[in-house]
Amino acid sequence: MPTHNDDPGHGIWDQPEEREPEEIDTSLGYEGSDVRVTGIVVFLVALGVFVAATAGLCYGIGMAFNSQLNKEDGPNTKWAKTADVRQLGNLPSNPAMQNKVEQLTEAFPTPRLQTDDGNQEIADLHGREDLLLNHYTWVDDAHTKVRIPIEQAMEQLVASNSLKVAPEVVAAPLLTGDSKPVVKAPLTDGFARTGYEQDQAAAEKVEKARE
Repeated sequence: MPTHNDDPGHGIWDQPEEREPEEIDTSLGYEGSDVRVTGIVVFLVALGVFVAATAGLCYGIGMAFNSQLNKEDGPNTKWAKTADVRQLGNLPSNPAMQNKVEQLTEAFPTPRLQTDDGNQEIADLHGREDLLLNHYTWVDDAHTKVRIPIEQAMEQLVASNSLKVAPEVVAAPLLTGDSKPVVKAPLTDGFARTGYEQDQAAAEKVEKARE
C-alpha cells in the first residue's frame, strides 16, 4: 500500500518558499562589495602552472622526436646532410630568396626531389630529345660515329628498300548498320607535347607576332 507523508513541509506538491530580493543600497552610486582578490590570484597561478606544464611537455615531445629522427638519419654524409633552413626566414616571394633556396638544394647530390610540379623538367627533357632527333651529334667520345637527323634516317631507310611490308590485314565484314570509319588525318605524329609546352609555344608565337 502506498504510504502518505503527513509532513506538510516535505510534500511533493509543496512549492518552494518565496524569498524577497535583497535590498541594494543605491545611495553610494557604486557596487558596495569588491571582487575577491584571492580567487583571481588562485586562477592566475593555476593558469601559469598549466601553461608552463604544457610548454614543458611540448618541448620534451619535440626533443624526443628530434633525437629519434637523428638516430634514424645517422651521421651527415654526401647523401644525408642537415640543412639549417631557419636562415631562410618565412621564404618571401622574391628572386633573391628563391636563388638562395636553389643554392641550398643544389648542395645535395642527384637524384633530387622536384622543386616544382615537373613541367619545366619535362620540357627540358623534350628539348634535349629534339636536339638529338633533329641535329647531327656524335655518338661516342672518340668521334667515330655520327647520329643523323631522324627525318634523313627515315628517308635513307625508305630509299634502301630494307623495310618489310606487313601483310595486308583483311577486315572483318561489317555488321548491319555499321559503316567503315574514315580517317582523314593521322591521329598523332608519335610525340605529344604536354599542356605546359603547348602554352609556352603559344606564348612564343604571341611574342614573335608582336615583334
